[in-house]
Amino acid sequence: MSLAYETIATLRRRLLSKEIHPRDILKDLFTQIDAREKTLHAYTYLHRESALAAAEKADLSLPLGGIPIALKDNLNTLGDPCTCASKILEGYKAPYDATAVSLLRQAGSILLGRTNMDEFAMGSSTENSALGLTRNPWDPTRIPGGSSGGSAAAVAGRIALAALGSDTGGSIRQPAALCGCVGLKPTYGRVSRYGLVAFASSLDQIGPLTRTVEDSALLLSVLAGHDPRDNTTDLRPPEKFLTQKNGSVQGLRVGLPKEYFLPGMDSETESAIRSAADWFKKNGATLVDVSLPHTPTAIAVYYILATAEASANLARFDGVRYGRRATDARDVLDLYHRTRSEGFGAEVKRRIILGTFVLSQGYADAYYRQAQKVRALLRQDFEKAFTQCDLLLTPTSPEPAFPLGERTQDPLKMYLADVFTISTNLAGNGAISLPCGFTKSNLPIGLQLIGPRFGEETILRAAHAFEQSHDFLQRLPPS
Repeated sequence: MSLAYETIATLRRRLLSKEIHPRDILKDLFTQIDAREKTLHAYTYLHRESALAAAEKADLSLPLGGIPIALKDNLNTLGDPCTCASKILEGYKAPYDATAVSLLRQAGSILLGRTNMDEFAMGSSTENSALGLTRNPWDPTRIPGGSSGGSAAAVAGRIALAALGSDTGGSIRQPAALCGCVGLKPTYGRVSRYGLVAFASSLDQIGPLTRTVEDSALLLSVLAGHDPRDNTTDLRPPEKFLTQKNGSVQGLRVGLPKEYFLPGMDSETESAIRSAADWFKKNGATLVDVSLPHTPTAIAVYYILATAEASANLARFDGVRYGRRATDARDVLDLYHRTRSEGFGAEVKRRIILGTFVLSQGYADAYYRQAQKVRALLRQDFEKAFTQCDLLLTPTSPEPAFPLGERTQDPLKMYLADVFTISTNLAGNGAISLPCGFTKSNLPIGLQLIGPRFGEETILRAAHAFEQSHDFLQRLPPS
């Protein structure tokens, strides 16, 4: 079997035993990329020559020595384009490494390439990319999810072993669910955001998309830790996760929040999630009915706070300092207007305008400050729930991947794709999505496990136990 189909953990063992060389992994990955990338369009940039050069001098003694990793195109990497899938960053090359990228390098990883995304991470389908849409490996007529759709499609399509993504409202977990891979959003503050192009700074978090829970735990062990360049990172020392790979769910209290089982939810999705809950019960966990009563407000709160922060963060893209610059502008105001009009796509403009509105004089009290108060209530809902249980079990997405183009003209319907993931970002908790079934049309269904803040060890242990008891990862997209 091609090495492109192996897990990181398996390849590390084979590398250490000298059975294979890092160049062998890259050779098989590039063969897969050449065969599938034209259809999937998961990448915006590939490191063919530099990756092969790095493979020749890889230090196999390091935790990720010789392992190629792909990066979402909003992580600054020294000397690389960092477009955020936007025309406004045409020609920009990063002058430094994001902390997450530096940590991957220090762990011996080989940078494979940069993956496609919704422009500035604003979207749920990767159809908002100025560099072309990405397709789902299970059905190329359907979306891969977003905004980390390129990362998810690359991992699921066997053209990357693993990839980093960013999650502001579900952008790691939702595409992982729709593409049938594992997506981990760490607790806010667990992983440094330094060098991640900001969308909404109080919500953004970097995390891995992988084939297995074990691989996600390995990457989190490399990425986690305090960074003095990001004062929102937690001071606790780095940890190793999933140290007991044969753990069980015996004795765990697993909460089922009633607000996440909605009338009208896709019946195959609900059936798969209910079956997963039954598995936990049969294997020694206790199921607890819980309530997160402010969940119905989460979409509205998110699209006030996230757009407000986006309005401030994206003000830096003005055509003066870097990236696209409009030509023949009459004056500075015209330069700003034309640069931003030409450079930003429709969805980014929509969110900047909304964010500017909710921060404007006379409306900030009515919208922005009220949303902050409700966010505090949402956080309290989670804190109360975790006095009754150790984990929450929910769907990741209310339905499987939908057809390309189905929602591009209906932003409100598109926003509902993240209805089960947004609350976790608002509360700052960690969560994982992993496969828990397939529809009759052979589309993946994702299970979400949410933990208390800095509860990744419990999340990963439970997810790994579930994964090892099922064969969902043995199923592959059609070649």
